[in-house]
Amino acid sequence: MASSSDYTALITSEHADKPNFVALVAAVAGAMADANNAVRALDAAFDLDTAIGVQLDAVGLWIGFSRYISTPLNVYFSLDIAGLGFDQGSWQGPFDGSQGLTRLDDATYRTMLRVKIGANHWDSTMPSFLSIASQIFAGTGTLLFGSDNQDMTMSVYVGGTPAPAVLLALLKNSYSALKPEGVGAFYYKPSVDSMPFFGFDIQTSNVAGFDAGAWSIPL
Repeated sequence: MASSSDYTALITSEHADKPNFVALVAAVAGAMADANNAVRALDAAFDLDTAIGVQLDAVGLWIGFSRYISTPLNVYFSLDIAGLGFDQGSWQGPFDGSQGLTRLDDATYRTMLRVKIGANHWDSTMPSFLSIASQIFAGTGTLLFGSDNQDMTMSVYVGGTPAPAVLLALLKNSYSALKPEGVGAFYYKPSVDSMPFFGFDIQTSNVAGFDAGAWSIPL
């Protein structure tokens, strides 16, 4: 990171003992150093992986997805409601509406921006969908995969480590736009958290048979 001392250190001995001259160089060079540092910080400030707050909002404008939700989501933390407990429900902040969440936090917003980027580049094929889906929850233990029902509908399954309730609500309400236009999408989770989905004639980390797989239930 540049600073005024990088320049004042270059002042020759003939002028180094002149305080007013040194102060002038420090003031001018310091301003240029600050401007240089600000410009160099722009990449990180507006990078999807590191942007926060209003900078992340600006990234969202470029991508085409707002942090603000038109319909309140009932996803606030609660000990008495399944799916809204620890690591699943969202904490209600001091300025959040009582009717539900309408503004996404940075972490959730960042994930949804990745979903939107995938949707913007999607060719509407199932192989491409599976490739995009594998990146959405990468490193979280949550699995997202789907199947084409061949009747203008598709089924999307969310398994593995339970995802936060707000992400499930956003998927269920089609905020992700990760489906072809005119195609209906149905979202499911396993009836028992972290278990594979029940299915015949297949045995994978996502689907298993009797005594190993859980029934699919709508989100």
